[in-house]
Amino acid sequence: MRILFWHVHGSWATAFVQGAHDYVVPLTPGRCPDGRGRARTYPWPDTVREVPCERLACEEFDVVVLQRPPEIELAERWTGRRPGRDVPAVYVEHNTPAGDVPHTRHPLAGRDDIPLVHVTHFNALFWDSGLAPVHVIEHGVVDPGYRYTGELARAGVVVNEPVRRRRVAGTDLLPGFAAAVPLDVFGMKVTSLPADLGTAGLPTGPGTAGRVAVHEDLPQSAMHAELARRRVYLHPYRWTSLGLSLIEAMLLGLPVVALATTEAVEAVPPEAGVVSTRPATLVDALRAFADDPPRARQAGKAGRAATLARYGLERFLTDWDDLFRGLAP
Repeated sequence: MRILFWHVHGSWATAFVQGAHDYVVPLTPGRCPDGRGRARTYPWPDTVREVPCERLACEEFDVVVLQRPPEIELAERWTGRRPGRDVPAVYVEHNTPAGDVPHTRHPLAGRDDIPLVHVTHFNALFWDSGLAPVHVIEHGVVDPGYRYTGELARAGVVVNEPVRRRRVAGTDLLPGFAAAVPLDVFGMKVTSLPADLGTAGLPTGPGTAGRVAVHEDLPQSAMHAELARRRVYLHPYRWTSLGLSLIEAMLLGLPVVALATTEAVEAVPPEAGVVSTRPATLVDALRAFADDPPRARQAGKAGRAATLARYGLERFLTDWDDLFRGLAP
């Protein structure tokens, strides 16, 4: 099949484009969010082509994969075809609902011609999907391989824009965790985080300068190599669908300490780490893993085995192929 989709979420897209299809991603001048083209920091195969938006009308597509509400209008304007009517389409919902959560109605809830694909069962449960045909295709992740050394008695954290997303990402909880175990924070727009945490109550100065270190927007392969050197992975998110970095950390072989929120309670089995709504419990777990390398290694191996079984790439791609076959005219 020939599939049109937008480059929105790098990790999800990296798994998605591993299928046996041809993929087209829009390209705009300056690679703005509506047309980023091919990924530059993720390993995408040659079956992914970036096509300037003004040339999309000349392309043929078997299906359009939508991920943001504006893409419905963009697809019609750029291709001349209406998603769900002139060309089969599906909409992937990556995010948890916002606002008045129990009553949040999905933007596609009033349509029955575009299937709505949730990436977690939590999302399907909490969104009001209305008339839209609902499917759940859980995440799949390209296996980075078992790379754990745990040589550094520090906790790795992966979060983009932690200062802006303070409550959502659990950034306000980091000072308490960092007081127990030094943190290495990886992601985009993390450079200002140590100073921001200092104003939030984390002591600064020569004696505490190493409690929070940041690593700004590393390529995925480099981030995986560095993350695998940390003793434990910390997932402090209050409200997120299911951070793929959590799955990637378990595949790398790290034990996990996570807030028991959204889909994390399903993704992390008991033998793989500690999941709790009590920050004090999580602090104790971080200390315990940092102080006991054999236990950390054992939990990390258990997490990797469970993650391969549930979030393996083959299952993910098979689920998508099954859905695409159902869309064929």
